[in-house]
Amino acid sequence: MNCQIEPGSILYDSVLFRLIYNGFGEFFPSYLCALDYFLSGFIIILILVNGVLLGAAILVWGERRLMGRVQNRRGPNRWGPFGLLQPIADLLKLLTKEDLIPATADRLAFTAVPILMVFPMLLSIAVIPIAWKTSLADLNVGVLYVLAIGSLTTLGVFTGGWASGNRYAMFGAMRGVAMLISYEVPVVLSLVAIVLLSGSMAMSDIVSAQSIPFMVVQPLGLIVFVIGISAELNRSPFDIVEAESELIAGFHTEYSGIKFMLIQTAEFGGVLVASAIMATIFLGGWSGPFFSEQLGAVWFLLKMVFFVLLFEWVRFTLPRLRIDQIMSVAWKFLFPLAFLNIAVITAEVYFLQAWEHAPSQGELTRGELGIMTGINMVIAVAAVYGFGRSVRQKIAPPVRTARVVPPRASLEREGRGAAYSSAGEAD
Repeated sequence: MNCQIEPGSILYDSVLFRLIYNGFGEFFPSYLCALDYFLSGFIIILILVNGVLLGAAILVWGERRLMGRVQNRRGPNRWGPFGLLQPIADLLKLLTKEDLIPATADRLAFTAVPILMVFPMLLSIAVIPIAWKTSLADLNVGVLYVLAIGSLTTLGVFTGGWASGNRYAMFGAMRGVAMLISYEVPVVLSLVAIVLLSGSMAMSDIVSAQSIPFMVVQPLGLIVFVIGISAELNRSPFDIVEAESELIAGFHTEYSGIKFMLIQTAEFGGVLVASAIMATIFLGGWSGPFFSEQLGAVWFLLKMVFFVLLFEWVRFTLPRLRIDQIMSVAWKFLFPLAFLNIAVITAEVYFLQAWEHAPSQGELTRGELGIMTGINMVIAVAAVYGFGRSVRQKIAPPVRTARVVPPRASLEREGRGAAYSSAGEAD
């Protein structure tokens, strides 16, 4: 009897895992089914890890080329045509650089930080459905899983600063922890509204519920999530952790070689993972105008590229904010918007379902989502304008021109000069 995955297993709904498992099952006898499980999982993990690492390398090249175009300067153009081999050159350079550990550092914690930074990024991919029934595990708490795994980055940032034995790194870690915790609150609240709309925390159910993309239905939630996740990814204009003007490189000042490469991989790979999450929960994931089941991966990648370009556009155009401005945006702008979004979505879902005389039964119809879209668009424009104007006045007060008082010596010289001038005129 050959190994075959049975219906009812948590991995049965994963078409990719079932295909690989059943393929190996043709060659393995029943007493080696455990080996079949291991090899199937190992191959999928290998595909996911290498896909993210390769995607991060391509993103680095693409970002530098695009940044050069936008800012009217040259990007990578020496290694290979259009600088395509530049990521490989950077990889070889970082692999051959000396891996230094400061004498005052905690060696074990210092070495564990790159793993803590990369680990959450790779684990988050397990619940993201790239196409129809292709997620590694379609958990019924997928949203909660992503939030829990993503919060581990805060631990990595703090450990990196504390274990380095460097004051600059510690200051950067403190900034990072304060910013990450502050922005995680509105991000979580924005996803609560997604759960209310879809009636489920499973990623596949959220995709199925989007007869109209949720980015249109709840624009406030999209705004809050995009700004909040940009801060959690340490992207401009929230890259205060790496403010080289005063902190050199922040919490990873002391890292070099392959450790530095892994931290940067986590940062750029995090952009890809965040874009994949937003493509799933705000743009309908693999669903498209036609052939969704056959071309689901294509639609998903196109939506993912859209959000990646959004991150790039923001980085290319906006300057870095001060730490007080960053905290004000989190607590005085995003936090109220997230609460307002939840209140509005809750009221709309309740009254629309009560109007249908079927509360809490089934998904919202396309017509109901259309009604919510019209209401939420108006509320979003008014809320962003109102709260934005209030915050802007608090963090950027009008500049008052101060009268410059010259020093006493200058006044005395001017007085003597005036006296001599008056005497000359009298003569």
